[in-house]
Amino acid sequence: MDEVSLDALRSRLGGRLITGEGVEPYVADMSLAEPEGMPAGVVLASSTEDVSAALAWADEHRTPVSVRGAGSGLSGGAVAYPGGLVVSLEAMDRVLEIDAANRLADVEPGVITSELDRAAQAHGLFFAPDPASAHLSTVGGNIATNAGGLRCIAHGTTADAVAALEVVLADGSVIRTGARTLKNSTGLNMTPLFVGSEGTLGVITRATVRLEPLPEGPPQTFMASFDDLEAAGRAVTEIVSTSPRPETLEMIDAVCARLIERFRPSGLPQPEAALLLGQTVGPTAARDAGILLETCRRHGAAETGSQEGTALMEARRLANGALMAGRYAVHCDVGVPVAQLVEMIRGVQRIAEESGRGVSILAHAGDGNLHPAVESDETPEDRARAEAVVDRITELAIELGGVISGEHGVGSAKHRELPLQFDAATLAAQRAVKAALDPHGILTPGRGI
Repeated sequence: MDEVSLDALRSRLGGRLITGEGVEPYVADMSLAEPEGMPAGVVLASSTEDVSAALAWADEHRTPVSVRGAGSGLSGGAVAYPGGLVVSLEAMDRVLEIDAANRLADVEPGVITSELDRAAQAHGLFFAPDPASAHLSTVGGNIATNAGGLRCIAHGTTADAVAALEVVLADGSVIRTGARTLKNSTGLNMTPLFVGSEGTLGVITRATVRLEPLPEGPPQTFMASFDDLEAAGRAVTEIVSTSPRPETLEMIDAVCARLIERFRPSGLPQPEAALLLGQTVGPTAARDAGILLETCRRHGAAETGSQEGTALMEARRLANGALMAGRYAVHCDVGVPVAQLVEMIRGVQRIAEESGRGVSILAHAGDGNLHPAVESDETPEDRARAEAVVDRITELAIELGGVISGEHGVGSAKHRELPLQFDAATLAAQRAVKAALDPHGILTPGRGI
């Protein structure tokens, strides 16, 4: 891209357009994907108007655009394109309004998830979507990938919390979807189209999200250790199919538990095979935890316990960093129906044995979302072999009625796996929608769909 062309954009954005060495902090995300070259520039957007100007310019000059929030993504969706434009939304970080009466919040996309939750709690409410990276991921990024997290078993995914959006399309035009009402049967429901679209259809610049009332009393965290992974899976299946239902239900295998404790010692119990961690809330939290632990004991739990507060659940949030530090760097993100969880665990163990690779199983077990992590060194050859193991795990998930991504998104990392889940006609229909909204193909090309 020549400087004359960039000067036209700089005249609109001034110092909010960065070029040269200043672009380097914005070229990658937290995945293993690396940029093939440096972008022509980075737009540090501070308003919808900045995003509109950037996309209109990119569309005119046929320049590929990557969209970035906090850069915490694990699928390579925010990685810069050589000679492209990065649109960074991190400076658009305001909670614009907490509408307590209607249990809504209006936010810009760069708001950190935990900060929105904190703002809502001041009004006796909370923001239910709770990815493990809530302390650094953004609300806009959560919406763009339809992030899940720890509380999905009780509250659903991010999609269930989105009421309305403001979106800038590829040509710079601005549209608004959804409404502030609970009911809305007016026109096409376009809000879900942009939730999970990973920046391929438009750039979200404002969101109206739903809030929930804070539960009464302190949460109760319960723990059950198992000497057999499949037994832990069977306990999960029964817990999910009966009541009471916990707010969170996580599974950590022995390898991951050991790595977490090595990464940041916190007293996390060290199981022989697997650790179930869950949380109950509300006036009956302690009683409910006791009922769920009895279920775990019926399925062979070797040790059980519960405590007030969230300390053990906070240790769970360290898992990704601990696995990366422990050479389990090639991650997988698949989802299966919860009733297929035991079969999925059994299959992952078989694949690990056949491949001779260490595979650690971390899971949002209550909603069937698994994150197996494969041991690998840093050489391209060894990572390719680890990726082949991930491919086998993904194929197994599809065979069991699952999906190739439960919450991280497709990005570039899983793009090659799309045909495992979608037939040619379904893929063509999705790409026809993209072509209608982005006819020049500038928005996150070659990723997502």
